[in-house]
Amino acid sequence: MTDIGDHFDDLEARGPEEREAALMSALRGQLAHAKETAPGLARILDGIDPAAVGDRAALAELPVIRKSDLIALQTEAPPFGGLAAGPAARLFASPGPIYELETTRSGFWRTERALHAAGFRAGDLIHNCFAYHLTPGGWILDSSARTLGCAVIPAGVGNTEQQLQAIAHFRPNGYTGTPDFLKVLLDKAAELDIDCGSIVRALVSGGALFPALREEYAQRGVATLQCYVTADLGLIAYETISPGGAVGEGMVVDEGIVVEIVRPGTGDPVPEGEVGEVVVTTLNPDYPLIRFATGDLSAVLPGTSACGRTNMRLRGWMGRADQATKVKGMFVQPTQIAEVTRRHPEILRARLKVERRGASDAMTLVCEVAEADTALAEAIAESLQAACKIKGEVSFVPPGELQNDGKVIDDLRSYE
Repeated sequence: MTDIGDHFDDLEARGPEEREAALMSALRGQLAHAKETAPGLARILDGIDPAAVGDRAALAELPVIRKSDLIALQTEAPPFGGLAAGPAARLFASPGPIYELETTRSGFWRTERALHAAGFRAGDLIHNCFAYHLTPGGWILDSSARTLGCAVIPAGVGNTEQQLQAIAHFRPNGYTGTPDFLKVLLDKAAELDIDCGSIVRALVSGGALFPALREEYAQRGVATLQCYVTADLGLIAYETISPGGAVGEGMVVDEGIVVEIVRPGTGDPVPEGEVGEVVVTTLNPDYPLIRFATGDLSAVLPGTSACGRTNMRLRGWMGRADQATKVKGMFVQPTQIAEVTRRHPEILRARLKVERRGASDAMTLVCEVAEADTALAEAIAESLQAACKIKGEVSFVPPGELQNDGKVIDDLRSYE
């Protein structure tokens, strides 16, 4: 039986002072490397002496790079805005649009720690349901699983019945993908009387793992942990198992990054425990993002994890610092809603409402229009799907019904 209480390596049990000294030393080297090899970062870091950045207070003085900055930089200097310092082996396009890369460097995404903490070991077979088409999700877990010594079924999303046939034939013992899609597979398997009982563990990301859904998976024989991963940064944090088998509180931060929690819209760190925006500096020499603002909200938990890993812990994903949100594992941005309204001048004002219906995310575009009809609703729904790559409903309200507060996306889901 797999011991999921052991650690991936000795770095996870370092003392706080030892870790901080090592991170700050690596940070100085990363800043010097970035200035020498990435022209975009050289401009951002102009006038900054890497040797002088010796602690978090000095790090907090450096500029923050936001997704909007990334889009602008990539538009001005394609493909990666002068931020990449290594040759790309794979190139990706994510909604935004934002472009990412993967190099041949082993452990480029660093999700091996999260897989290990979730119980995956060399020789396991993983059914990977993150998307492989253009976006890096599928490749992130695929490459890390193979680095760990696991074999991978590159299932992606969709083709549910074909996926079930593959599961019944290959008998994978693990699943990786979004939290919701595992339920889609298990429910369809039960409906068609297809045996998927070989899957006993899962590592999920790309959306919130709600407690009721985790418990349902446990009752169906699947031990499920989640990790916090982005296409720009790779692994940020991951859940672990405490002695006794309970899921540890919060998520342990990865060893290959420096995490700050800042006041949203600024680069100013907040006190421990206060909710703020997650800002990450990666020590990946091939893509050395410095103080990259994720747009995600979280907070630092006091103390260390009961699992014995001593790094900082985050409370988990607590929403978005901006109005962007994730729906079914895909980011939805205010700019995408603006594109829908541009296509339909009948819309006076619109607001996207995101809700939880049963075990799935659902979104409804509420539109102020002078005259509503079915044809217009169908046309707007088509535009919504085209812009966001996700289906959503459309509803109409009279002019002046929506509050004039500038809100474009209203996330009504509870994360408690």
